[in-house]
Amino acid sequence: MREFLLAVGGPGSGVIALLVAVALFLLAALIGIAVLIARASRARGIEASRQTGRAEEIEARMAELARIQADTAGRIHMMGEALGGRQAELSRVLAERLDAVTHRIGQSMETTTRHTVESLRHLHERLAVIDNAQKNLTDLSSQVTSLREVLANKQARGAFGQGRMEAIVRDGLPKGSFEFQFTLSNRTRPDCVVFLPGDERPIVIDAKFPLEAVTALRQAASEDDRKQAAQRLRQDVLRHVGDIAERYLIPGETQETALMFVPSESVYAELYDGFDDVIQKAYRAQIVLVSPSLLMLAIQIMQQICKDARMREAAQEIRTEVGHLIDDVDRLRERVLKLQQHFGQATDDVAQVLISADKITKRGGRIEALEFQDPEPLHEARIIPAPIGRKLEAGE
Repeated sequence: MREFLLAVGGPGSGVIALLVAVALFLLAALIGIAVLIARASRARGIEASRQTGRAEEIEARMAELARIQADTAGRIHMMGEALGGRQAELSRVLAERLDAVTHRIGQSMETTTRHTVESLRHLHERLAVIDNAQKNLTDLSSQVTSLREVLANKQARGAFGQGRMEAIVRDGLPKGSFEFQFTLSNRTRPDCVVFLPGDERPIVIDAKFPLEAVTALRQAASEDDRKQAAQRLRQDVLRHVGDIAERYLIPGETQETALMFVPSESVYAELYDGFDDVIQKAYRAQIVLVSPSLLMLAIQIMQQICKDARMREAAQEIRTEVGHLIDDVDRLRERVLKLQQHFGQATDDVAQVLISADKITKRGGRIEALEFQDPEPLHEARIIPAPIGRKLEAGE
């Protein structure tokens, strides 16, 4: 175009062409600027619309946030109130449970204290019992020492066995059925004799048991000493069995069997366990060895025999009294029958009297009915017929 202008105007029109070019350039620039401005305006409008949408969205979101905040505040308030109520309930429950636990702990402590005091009291009582037992053990040890001294002496040992035997006999038998130091026809005096009913021959009881050999047997240190002590025990016991059979078993005067009292249960058990031959020889000699418990049993059997004998003696008297009692019962029955007849007659008489009383009552009622009727005129005479009498029967 510029070439066209130059060709048309020549050299003088170059300025004009330049101006035109500048104007065109400016116009193009202005158009460009206008386009840019329009684009910018459109962009600003779009941005403004966007900003407006964003603002509206932000406002909506802010309103939603406000609503959510209000809801949250309400829920927080409700949760606060609920938490406050639950906290108060929890405090009340905790207080009640603490009170209950405190009460239980107090009761438990009181019970524990009471049990502790009771246990201490029982402990003191048991300690007192233990002290008494210790004192009794001390006394018993002294008594055992004295008993050992007594058993070491032959005469004192015989008195010890005699005392135990006499205590058992006295406790089990009535007076008159036994006698101590009874003199026999051969001038011998056994420790005790027991008289059984229906038989004049007494049973002899001897209490002089040889305990020296038993003591030696228990104190034997070696096997040889033990054998020697066992042989001595056999000899002493058999010798004493022979003495009893020779002195106290008198035909026709005493029983065929005598009792040899062993004053110790342990000695008796040791004899039966280790010296069976001695027991058999004594049995063949009609001598029975008895311990304190066996002597008690024998005494109880004798006591029962005495009771049976007394009952047999009283049987005839009982029979006579029973006959008298039967006669009295028969007489009582006869008198009761008579009394029953009298009661029957009295009952009949009372029934007849009641019948008569009923009849009298009825007649009185009829008379009363006649008296209370309306009166008739005096000029009219009224004759009341007299009742026809009848013969009264017996009992009316």
